[in-house]
Amino acid sequence: MTAKEIRNICLLGHGGSGKTSLVESMLYLTGGTDRLGKVTDGNTICDYDPEEIKRKISLSLTVAPIDYNGCKINVLDTPGYFDFCGEALEAMRVADSGIIVCTAKGGVSVGTEKAWKYLIDRDMPRAIYVSKLDEDGADFNTALADLRAHFGHTIAPVVIPIWDEEKQINTLLDIPARKAYVMDGKGKRKEVPIPAGKEDVLEEFYGLLCESVAETSEEKMEKFFAGEAFTQEEVFQGLHDGIRDLQLCPVLCGSGYTGLGTVAMLDAVVRMFPNPVDVPCRHGANDQGVIKDIALTEDGAPYAFVFKTTSDQYGRYSYFKVVTGKITPDMTLTNPRTGDTMKLGHLYTMRGKKAIEVKEVCCGDIAAVSKMEKLKTGDTICTTVTPLTLRGIPFPTPCYTQAIAPKTQGQEDKVAAGLNKLAEEDLTFSVVNNAETKQLVLSGTGDIHLDVIRAKLQSRFGVETVLSPARIAYREKIRKTVKVQGRHKKQSGGHGQFGDVWIEFSPQMDQEELMFTEKVVGGSVPKNFFPAVEKGLRDSVGKGPLAGYPVVYLKATLVDGSYHPVDSSEMAFKTAASLAFKSGIEQANPVLMEPIGQLKVIVPDAYTGDVMGDLNKRRGRVMGTLPCGDGLQEIEAEVPMGEMSTYAIDLRSMSQSRGSFTLEFTRYDDCPPAAQEKAIAQAKADEK
Repeated sequence: MTAKEIRNICLLGHGGSGKTSLVESMLYLTGGTDRLGKVTDGNTICDYDPEEIKRKISLSLTVAPIDYNGCKINVLDTPGYFDFCGEALEAMRVADSGIIVCTAKGGVSVGTEKAWKYLIDRDMPRAIYVSKLDEDGADFNTALADLRAHFGHTIAPVVIPIWDEEKQINTLLDIPARKAYVMDGKGKRKEVPIPAGKEDVLEEFYGLLCESVAETSEEKMEKFFAGEAFTQEEVFQGLHDGIRDLQLCPVLCGSGYTGLGTVAMLDAVVRMFPNPVDVPCRHGANDQGVIKDIALTEDGAPYAFVFKTTSDQYGRYSYFKVVTGKITPDMTLTNPRTGDTMKLGHLYTMRGKKAIEVKEVCCGDIAAVSKMEKLKTGDTICTTVTPLTLRGIPFPTPCYTQAIAPKTQGQEDKVAAGLNKLAEEDLTFSVVNNAETKQLVLSGTGDIHLDVIRAKLQSRFGVETVLSPARIAYREKIRKTVKVQGRHKKQSGGHGQFGDVWIEFSPQMDQEELMFTEKVVGGSVPKNFFPAVEKGLRDSVGKGPLAGYPVVYLKATLVDGSYHPVDSSEMAFKTAASLAFKSGIEQANPVLMEPIGQLKVIVPDAYTGDVMGDLNKRRGRVMGTLPCGDGLQEIEAEVPMGEMSTYAIDLRSMSQSRGSFTLEFTRYDDCPPAAQEKAIAQAKADEK
């Protein structure tokens, strides 16, 4: 097999639009499987994880190779739910074209808009498949009008449905081929005469298609205006060139359940979509960071990109796409990230969870290698002679945070080990063991994402966990200067303990950590006890008097004291300093400080008012807005981090999932009285 006989397509779109059902239909009608699986029955090729079967939604990217008309079509089925957008980003990194799936009764949804933007941002060839034509309420014409209204003149229908007298769709018109097809009831496509009265409809759409094809080259434009008819081969070549050059977006349609339209889509993929060597050359960087081109040739030095890792009960597989050259088992390659050389073992073509061993992976093809523990998602594997690193995958920054803990004490290590394993295959979440709040903090893309991680910990690693709001790391500081005494005296037979200090506590803003000085006159406290006094203070600043948070921006000056020649010791002066700290901070008008974050929100213009109003409720301070094209606004604000725990969910609700944001810690500010009382009450409740 050669690269010209391969098509790599990724299916994108809103959750529930029918992507997985479409893959099932393609597999079934091409003999890739002997039964048509259904998402509702939990028996599809692509949704094989127990959580996917349970929830009846796709949670991860799955590869399903399909053999059709001498071509291998690698279909990458992606989740539609936005919490799992990292899986779609992995697919788009290695796909050569994207097919957006939208329903005939829903039209352009948020998922459709996002998928379109993903493909536009990456300059990827694209098509649209209108699904679920067989369902009640399906309206292809309305869906097509909606697509044209949103995405403009590039929308070009190549397959349209025909209704019978009972308003049932049983026939499809293939516009470029100028033919009509039905399903024969045995899962096979059958050509039929053009339905009576529909010849004009076909010719109208064919004329519009030829007009779109004419715009793909000057020669075709001249022929079109000269009134000469295009040959069928010219039409298909024009469609191919238009898709490749991003001038056309063909629209197909059908039903994954009945199979109507599936073969027409496979025909379109083979005849119209670009193969891996049709796309522009790739770029790589050497170990000095110099960017170099990597030509896509079948006989070049081997380069492959690892775009996905799975590590579950079926084994550990590193999925890769061969960018140039070819890869065979037992080949020795290098990983520029680590500098390690590795000898590849068995190579596999993956179909869902099924691994089919192969002897060679050619340029442009997608495969997997097993048991390569040091390979990670985003790695390049290449020749040891000219190692270059290919561009990685821009995963989103985790924006929804919860604390995770085992239901049963003593299983903390088991939770951490399980999360580390899951992190190998999912790079869109992070885990931090926060020593200050004594919580294991899990951050992901949304509430469903974290709930799936929790469920996988139980199903794969046998540990039950609970999620709870992550504690906010507040700080405490003083607002006035006080001078206090700390005196420690204890007599219990033999040598006693005696330490006596006078310390002046004052606020300072030069540094966050404790600033310790001494101004002792006359040796009232010997110099050899100064370190003990400082140690006592540093041990004390970790727990302030208001809510037990660290005390910051504090200056402590040892000004006086007394000692006993026999009973004084370092421990006694350390204790005396601690007593002075406790007394002094309580008298120095302490205040709680809360972390403030810099927030950047990108939303459509229509939601700007709602977002700004919501930020005001969160005590946020809007710094300004900036238009960023395509009807979007960027809102920049400063907000208390303690008010943002549910923002990922709330923004999704406010903007109908069209908004996105980043939030980064910037500084600490004084808490308003009401917020301080709430934080102190919460801290006391957490101690119980």
